[in-house]
Amino acid sequence: MEFRNFDELIKNVQIMNSTRRVAVVLAHDEHTLQAVLRAKEDRIIVPILIGDGFKIREILQNLGGEKGDEDIIHATDDNNAAEIAVELVHQMRADLIMKGKLQTADFLKAVVNREKGLGIGGVMSHVAINEVPDYHKLLVTTDGGMLMYPDLAQKKCIVENAVNALRKMGYEQPKVAVLAAVETVNEKMPETLDAEALKQMNKRGELIDCVVEGPISYDLAVNRDSALVKGYSSVVAGDADILVVPNITTGNILGKSLVYSAKAKMAGFVAGAKVPVVLTSRGATAEEKYLSLVLAASAANG
Repeated sequence: MEFRNFDELIKNVQIMNSTRRVAVVLAHDEHTLQAVLRAKEDRIIVPILIGDGFKIREILQNLGGEKGDEDIIHATDDNNAAEIAVELVHQMRADLIMKGKLQTADFLKAVVNREKGLGIGGVMSHVAINEVPDYHKLLVTTDGGMLMYPDLAQKKCIVENAVNALRKMGYEQPKVAVLAAVETVNEKMPETLDAEALKQMNKRGELIDCVVEGPISYDLAVNRDSALVKGYSSVVAGDADILVVPNITTGNILGKSLVYSAKAKMAGFVAGAKVPVVLTSRGATAEEKYLSLVLAASAANG
């Protein structure tokens, strides 16, 4: 199974018949609550709203969404709100958590806390999924939000996190393109060495449930004609599900280029934690936050 667009993903989440409980940290934010109410109406999530109870109810009333059955937990400050959300996960009262109106650093402080956080012993990485008008299916980019300069071991975890997310969404064998500027191994370009190493790990069965190709350039990963012209033969070429970038800067630029220049719709979450973590910018639109909830709920399947 693979999805051509977000509409197909939304329908798939709805037929899973398993509404996910999301703990929203500092929910007194209009765009966040718009997204949450839409996801609730679409039978995708059941929200637990953490933050200033008075402000939450006021915004809900303005949005026409307060029905008296909201689960609202009053929190005294940002850190307290994030800690409550993490504790709800540990108590198995929440299936995913979402950042609302607070700084990312304050939110992640509770998530990555070594004693009380949501770590499971591996690496947490950001998984973004894009609906690009000129591409024939949804396209994942990773990691453009968590690890600045990942080493080979961390890149292996980044691949595993993205593959596991897509597998939970119904993909059987995601196609992974490990990006570089060239398609050949060059000792002066460390990212090509890492790409080749990841490809060999896949061949040896150390990276499972996917097909890994690399090093491979962006054009070959997403365009079959370019691959044919260059004589590059691979099942991944022109049909990649996941693009693995060398570092956070590349991932950040690629992601923003897709959104602002290629008119892509984007959603994202942090994978590799005990539960999916919806981590959108405070300036993100209500639609982006909604789609990120859809994606995280889908990745929380099973």
